[in-house]
Amino acid sequence: MVTSNQITPGMTLEIKKQLFRVESVVKVTVPKGAPFIKTKLRDLTLNKVLEKNFKLNQQVSDVTLKEHDLEFLYLEGKNFLFLDINTLEQIYVPLHIVGDKTDYLKEGTHVIGQFYGDMPSAVDLPQFMELMVARTEGGENAGPLSNVNKVAILETGAKVEVPLFIEDGDIIKVDTKSAEYIQRV
Repeated sequence: MVTSNQITPGMTLEIKKQLFRVESVVKVTVPKGAPFIKTKLRDLTLNKVLEKNFKLNQQVSDVTLKEHDLEFLYLEGKNFLFLDINTLEQIYVPLHIVGDKTDYLKEGTHVIGQFYGDMPSAVDLPQFMELMVARTEGGENAGPLSNVNKVAILETGAKVEVPLFIEDGDIIKVDTKSAEYIQRV
């Protein structure tokens, strides 16, 4: 247990038997009324962000998640099959936990799985990944000096805006957090 004053971004909290990762924390003081702690929390099961306020010094249940090095194997039905690199145990992770990260998963991708007990609660991709451009769309009518981008569809199905010089078959570095093109490899 911690108090609301001790909440920091990155912590995992348990509220009404649900797990939330703290995205941001701000102490708010108002001219009339008591100060409070305003947080943005990411629901680890639904992958949605919500705002929650806490009174100063309010007791909050913090949780420590265990991290496992996982390797993505393949999609089986509505579950993703991962291999725990340390124990060589196969682990099924439901689609709703992986969420929009599916756009960047390909066979052999190493991720960090966060577990609450034996249950997976989150999957974190590496921040940067190198992926092949399957095809590009748009950008045909742009002039040689224009600062226009086109859409690249990557080997995993993700769509990223890229500069006009990127062609089919190129390997590019992508920021998985912001879904932005970084550079051609």
